[in-house]
Amino acid sequence: MIKKLLDEQSGIKNTIDNLYSHPDPLQVVYDNINSEDIEFIALICALFAYGNAGAIVKFLKKLDFTLLNKSDEEIRQINHKYRFQNERDVAEIFISLKRFKEKSSIKDFSHKIYKTSKNNKILEVIQALITEIYSLNDYRSDGYEFFFSKVNNTSAYKRYCMYYRWMVRNDNLDLGLFNEISPADLLMPLDTHTHKMGLMLGLIKRKQADQKCMLELSKALKNFCNEDPLKYDFALYRISQTNDENSLQELIKNARN
Repeated sequence: MIKKLLDEQSGIKNTIDNLYSHPDPLQVVYDNINSEDIEFIALICALFAYGNAGAIVKFLKKLDFTLLNKSDEEIRQINHKYRFQNERDVAEIFISLKRFKEKSSIKDFSHKIYKTSKNNKILEVIQALITEIYSLNDYRSDGYEFFFSKVNNTSAYKRYCMYYRWMVRNDNLDLGLFNEISPADLLMPLDTHTHKMGLMLGLIKRKQADQKCMLELSKALKNFCNEDPLKYDFALYRISQTNDENSLQELIKNARN
């Protein structure tokens, strides 16, 4: 039975030891777990999580997260760039999040939106967060806007969905810091790995990895664990990422039966 196998895999994969077995941006979050700015550090780690996992972690480890407490002028002196973000983009990213921090915590902001939302609660939280961030800084560029994404009806918001998984779920892997949001409402961080796994296992039919597909896979996983559907996210991702053929073939075999 596919549920039994997924439960077994999530039990194996959702551990700190497994997290550190291959590069993952969540490692950098744990490296800064005692920081008072952990929720902002985690958001930065999540939103820079595109591209090669090793390159992501290497870049994140170079960042000075104390910039979240520096002046705009000090922040603009930094010399960090990553793929689509140049030095100015990275500086303005820190400035925007510093300004957010001066107004509210992400936790309080997220809880407030979540409590007033009725449908697709996490989707509404994500879109409200994006809108709020853009209101804090007039700076715009392709790299800046790619980093924070845009509010639309097509984006799967993979990096934001991953962030909220980290912050809401509470187990050996995820932090459980946003305790007023139910794990049952979390949405799948849909990337090439989880999309491929969803198709292979017959959990989804949509070939395009967009918002509709993300909602489809999120709904499918709720059939296995309604109260915590994202318990399966990291296992599905890791099986594909590491080409774990034994686990993959057994899952596919049972999905077909």
